[in-house]
Amino acid sequence: MRKCIFLDRDGNINIEKDYLYKVEDFEFEKGALEAIKIFKELGYLVVVVTNQSGVARGYYTEEDVQNLHSFLKKKSLETGGEIDGFYYCPHHPDKGIGKYNKKCDCRKPGPGMFLKAQKDLDIDFNNSLVVGDKMSDVKAGENLGMRGILVRTGHGKKEEFKVESTTEVYDSLYDFALKFQKEHTGH
Repeated sequence: MRKCIFLDRDGNINIEKDYLYKVEDFEFEKGALEAIKIFKELGYLVVVVTNQSGVARGYYTEEDVQNLHSFLKKKSLETGGEIDGFYYCPHHPDKGIGKYNKKCDCRKPGPGMFLKAQKDLDIDFNNSLVVGDKMSDVKAGENLGMRGILVRTGHGKKEEFKVESTTEVYDSLYDFALKFQKEHTGH
């Protein structure tokens, strides 16, 4: 089985913008691409797990999400990193339209996206981590036995008061990556 770092997308890899789906509106958080490169160098799979209720609400399409993820994969490869998988939830239990209006197990903090990634990529949750800017991101992974990291970017500063003793808090994905690198290499 393989070890993985699950990353929430919005507010963690990219600057939080409500219902982001256009490549031209995408802005990386400072150091995010470098963080992904560090995780890959340490031998971890990198998987993005993201709730995309904008699809459910009819603001944009699943194809828009996939196009943005193709751009993100390309950018990570250009900087020496790689994202091994993208999983998204297009549903919303209250605000969804048509087939997207449903209560599902893939919407974080549900386990669905993580379980699908585990099946697809042979992931060992006990040696994996989850990083996000909302406690619902972090709890989804912690509930499956992963180490949980909350970052203060995106919604993180507002979410920090919800942190429980097992969750670690860092200023950004990059700050966590540097600390994680030290844990593994000693420098």
